[in-house]
Amino acid sequence: MDKKDIKTRDDVFLLVSSFYDKIRSDAELGPFFNNLIKDWPAHIENLTNFWEASLFLKTKYLGNPLEAHIKVDQENNHIINERHFGLWLNLWFKTIDELFEGDYAQNAKHRARKMGTFLYMKIFEARQKNV
Repeated sequence: MDKKDIKTRDDVFLLVSSFYDKIRSDAELGPFFNNLIKDWPAHIENLTNFWEASLFLKTKYLGNPLEAHIKVDQENNHIINERHFGLWLNLWFKTIDELFEGDYAQNAKHRARKMGTFLYMKIFEARQKNV
């Protein structure tokens, strides 16, 4: 299969939905998501909006990923750690590599790495405020 770069919203949707299929079935990551998310189609649409805005810089995303991740950590007794972020990032990279290649695909990896680091640090900071 010839791979192409991420160029359209449909490409972003394919990436996000394929990635979350992997997440949902992952033994370590799946429970965080499956226990919290009740409307998967809406969640996939929301994340497609987020990644479309992040990659193409043409739409505004109105959600608050930081708040959502802090809440997930709190609801899971603060057990989210760097391993979870590493697993998440590895699945993201794997999904991109299976489906796409090119500048936007590389940018999606770069942005995910930066976002994962930022979210983990902010989750840790939020824990310190609640001590």
